[in-house]
Amino acid sequence: MKYLYIGKLVNTHGIKGEVRIISNFRHKDKVFVNGFKFYVGKDKKEYEVETYRRHKNFEMVVFKDNHDINLIEHLKGSLVYINKDDLKLDENVFLSVDLIGFSVIINDKLIGTITDVLDTPANEVLVLDNKIMIPYVDSFIIKINKEDKKVYVKDVKGLVS
Repeated sequence: MKYLYIGKLVNTHGIKGEVRIISNFRHKDKVFVNGFKFYVGKDKKEYEVETYRRHKNFEMVVFKDNHDINLIEHLKGSLVYINKDDLKLDENVFLSVDLIGFSVIINDKLIGTITDVLDTPANEVLVLDNKIMIPYVDSFIIKINKEDKKVYVKDVKGLVS
């Protein structure tokens, strides 16, 4: 099983087992759904989403068979993961972590290789081997070629010196 971090369980909400999760995960609509399995904490214990709603900056979740605060209070502060293989993305949609090792091309010129992805509050940022950082947003990315392992980026003034 390949675990993929999606957020942090920061608190409980009420007494009926609802929890607050902070998540910057790009594909929330695919994982915060009834029946999806989360793996919580260091031991990555499996929990199934029974209900979900959005409240302020939080993803509010009740796990199946955990309708009492006493059953879930020990989870406060735990990291939340999913099984990467359970995530079904649309065609031509990529997880940013899958882009590590891809070459980045601007105007048919190689400018570097993706070595890391930073998760910032605004968006994810692709970090290249030469320390150049590119926001992983549609306004910068022209296309991604999975077969050739290349990411084509717009030539934005000031992005690359």
